[in-house]
Amino acid sequence: MSDTPTPQAEEPVPAPGDAPPRRKRGIRRRPDLSVLEERIGHRFADRDLLVRALTHVSATNGQDSYQRLEFLGDRVLGLAVADGLYNALPGADEGDLSRRLSSLVRRESCAMVANAWEVGPHLNLGGGEVHGGGRRNSAILADVCEAILGAIFLDAGYGAAKAVIDRAFEAGRQTEGTRSRDPKSALQEWAQAQGWPTPTYVVVERAGPDHAPQFRIEARVTGAAPGIGIGGSKRLAEQTAARALLAREGLWTGDEPGEQTE
Repeated sequence: MSDTPTPQAEEPVPAPGDAPPRRKRGIRRRPDLSVLEERIGHRFADRDLLVRALTHVSATNGQDSYQRLEFLGDRVLGLAVADGLYNALPGADEGDLSRRLSSLVRRESCAMVANAWEVGPHLNLGGGEVHGGGRRNSAILADVCEAILGAIFLDAGYGAAKAVIDRAFEAGRQTEGTRSRDPKSALQEWAQAQGWPTPTYVVVERAGPDHAPQFRIEARVTGAAPGIGIGGSKRLAEQTAARALLAREGLWTGDEPGEQTE
């Protein structure tokens, strides 16, 4: 038998002026999930759980999407945060604990955590959601945050899930008691969490007499459609516009403590 190595087939070299070979359509290189696991702070024993937590219903037949994990993660998150508040605030009454719990586990907080983990590039989305900006959609990101927590619970138990939750939601716990919750402040916090510039407010129309003007103002944030507000003062119209934008993104569910009205 000859020891001469079998020559390897060489890739054809394009002639000068030839177009480069086309890439196969429909193939998208996904980011390494180990990087996401590092940001989350949990290495999955069963990585299929993480893949399912990242899979939107638009990318599957509905059986393998994140919806069931989201349901579970929502309950795990509530328990872990309630557990932490109960032990951290021994003097707080039930009403104070409930208010703090609601503030910490709201969808805005979950979307911020998902953004901090940079889950967007890892999402499995159908074509319509991809083209519709699904990787930046706050409602989807909030769902996925909860689904990941549910996946961690199944993968390694309550202790592992609580450890991730304690780290991820710590900033919100520290600032919850003093943070202003008027719509403009909430919108600015959300924009900063996305890494976007500070929101701007533009007067698009002024109507009515000088003694009773009506202002129509747009709240503008990079990456989102404007929110529109109308009020008898610029300040009120700006608050209304900020609230409208947050409500459309699923981040404002109604009047909250500290909201400013006129």
